[in-house]
Amino acid sequence: MDLRQLQTFVEVVERGSFSAAAGALGVTQPAVSQQIQTLERMMGAPLIDRSGRRATPTDRGEVLHRYALRMLALRDELARELAQDTDQPTGHLIVGASTGPGEHVLPQLLGSFRAAHPHVDVTLRVDATGSVIDRVLDRELELGVVGARRSHRALEFEPFLRDRVVLAVPAGHPFAGRSVSLAELVAEPQVVMQSGAGVRTVIEDELRRAGVRVRDLTVAMELGLQESAKSAVEAGHGVCFLSSLAVEKELRLGTLATAEVAGLDPVRDFYSVRLVTRSRRRLTDAFLAWCRERLGAGYAAEIREY
Repeated sequence: MDLRQLQTFVEVVERGSFSAAAGALGVTQPAVSQQIQTLERMMGAPLIDRSGRRATPTDRGEVLHRYALRMLALRDELARELAQDTDQPTGHLIVGASTGPGEHVLPQLLGSFRAAHPHVDVTLRVDATGSVIDRVLDRELELGVVGARRSHRALEFEPFLRDRVVLAVPAGHPFAGRSVSLAELVAEPQVVMQSGAGVRTVIEDELRRAGVRVRDLTVAMELGLQESAKSAVEAGHGVCFLSSLAVEKELRLGTLATAEVAGLDPVRDFYSVRLVTRSRRRLTDAFLAWCRERLGAGYAAEIREY
């Protein structure tokens, strides 16, 4: 069945005759009869009772009438939305993010974007960097914001915001406020983020350049969330590399401190990631433009990974 047949059926039911429906639709009565007969063959039963002076729906016709009204209403809603001013985004924006941007940057950006565009619904899904990228590749997400890139010809990364990774230590720890050596770092109990986390990827790269591997560290705990890692550090279970954004509150409250590590400069960019081959929705482009304007110089030129 198509929407024209449903429209014809609705007109017959609501006007009570084939001739009145034909007049309203601007077609001939035989054309109306043919469309109703086609619908009846598809449904496998009569839809219109033709025995009286007025055409009335059968029981099955009543069911079809209810659903036809809903389908035609959706058609009209779609037409209205497509006819809206193209400068006013509408729809459902779903963003996947790793914990750094997902907990400390995107909630504010999405909230202000939603306030400016009340016809937009927003959803934020927070997961590890690797998982977010996988979901973009699998087309489960159109847009991700993550803490590390992955070399893949189907992915398009765009720098989003710069972040510094710091060594978080308990308040009063001997490392607090100091510059420590790699040897001191290796000997100190460590809380490390799980494999695939953006912070861990950055630190692994930095350590590798300095000639140190993660397995050389004294790993006390491996955790999946920065919030969990912060709690472990505050409790004295070790030191941990974390996003500077993640520890701002604790540094202000004095429950955590930071230390520098000689030879390491763990600065990272958060990146938006999308599929190169996926069509771009106006809503997603509008949100990224919104972020670019508010993040200013931290939003760099487009980079494609091959």
